[in-house]
Amino acid sequence: MLLPFSAIAFPTIDPVAISLGPLQVHWYGLAYVIGILFSWWWARKLVSTPRLWKDNESPISTEQLDDFLTWAVVGIILGGRLGYVLFYDLATYLADPLQITALWKGGMSFHGALLGMIIAIALFAKKRSINLFSLFDVIGASVGIGIFLGRIANFINAELFGRPTTIAWGVVFPGGGPEPRHPSQLYESILEGLVLFALMTFLAYALSKLKQPGFIAGAFIAWYAVSRIFVEFFRLPDQQIGYLAGGWLTMGMVLSLPLLAAGIWFMRRDSK
Repeated sequence: MLLPFSAIAFPTIDPVAISLGPLQVHWYGLAYVIGILFSWWWARKLVSTPRLWKDNESPISTEQLDDFLTWAVVGIILGGRLGYVLFYDLATYLADPLQITALWKGGMSFHGALLGMIIAIALFAKKRSINLFSLFDVIGASVGIGIFLGRIANFINAELFGRPTTIAWGVVFPGGGPEPRHPSQLYESILEGLVLFALMTFLAYALSKLKQPGFIAGAFIAWYAVSRIFVEFFRLPDQQIGYLAGGWLTMGMVLSLPLLAAGIWFMRRDSK
């Protein structure tokens, strides 16, 4: 196929990372596994560094984080899937409810996964008598690399691509027509993943914000919201929803606005 001037051909990457007979392991699934394990490891590192915490003592133990890992996985998967069903394609799943369990076909919502994680954090913190905001801080400071890997997997799957563009780095995606498009998955991987992780690490290590329960949690969701709203101007909205409010507003923007407000509140709340 002849490419438009300045367009980049989509790299030939098999969405299946490993094939063992009938067993297929997709890059998307690996991104979840590696991202969760890295977040768990980094969270353990944070709670094991006394100087980051008020009075040089973490309110969370590594053993408690180990126990929380299962809660986190359940919250992410259930929240992400149900969030996608409710926010993005409810009519389709109401017509065929069994498809809700077909996770291998894709369909996960970050906003739903975040809500599921918040519920898991709240329930676990109450059960173990842990400071809710401190646990949220640790999780918020640890998940950036997981988000980065997830967005890279979106790119490999040639899904969630952007709007048509004439920029030099426009990519011609399979299923996206002949015109180059913004590689919006890569924009998100950088802003919502790498930059977010670097910012949270700076707040924790350089500014000692883990000593102020709730601040890093607020910074995490506020930065994600701002980044997501920005990228939505370049990302093509889900086909079944399209644009809202006259052709510029998207569901991603709508869902991110409450996050931005909550994040600002978290950062400004009285932590004493």
